[in-house]
Amino acid sequence: MPKQTVAIIGASTDRQKYGNKSVRAHLKQGYDVFPVHPTEKHIEGLTAYSSLAELPEVHLNRISVYVPPQIGIGLLEEIKAKGADEVWFNPGSESPELLQKSSELGLNIIQACSIVDIGESPSAHPD
Repeated sequence: MPKQTVAIIGASTDRQKYGNKSVRAHLKQGYDVFPVHPTEKHIEGLTAYSSLAELPEVHLNRISVYVPPQIGIGLLEEIKAKGADEVWFNPGSESPELLQKSSELGLNIIQACSIVDIGESPSAHPD
């Protein structure tokens, strides 16, 4: 079975932030992880991409979002264009407006912590 793939929007070099804990948790669970950050070049030893559009041509099983809703709403068209199986809006990344627009775009939305979903605990990834 091919490795599961995930793009993490809001990935961070700050090991205290959930965007970083998610990178580490998904790596630990065997995912191919694609960190997305507007300015960072590397996160946890991985190449970081400034946008989803810059990712290599790969099918994404999931996109996990860790940015505030006012930023995320501006990324929805790009998220749709990438065609991931699932789009995870982690706690704090969602708003009624963002969820409404996501639904209108036909995205497969999951509102939950993607770290917990893969059997990890954010606290198991201390800084």
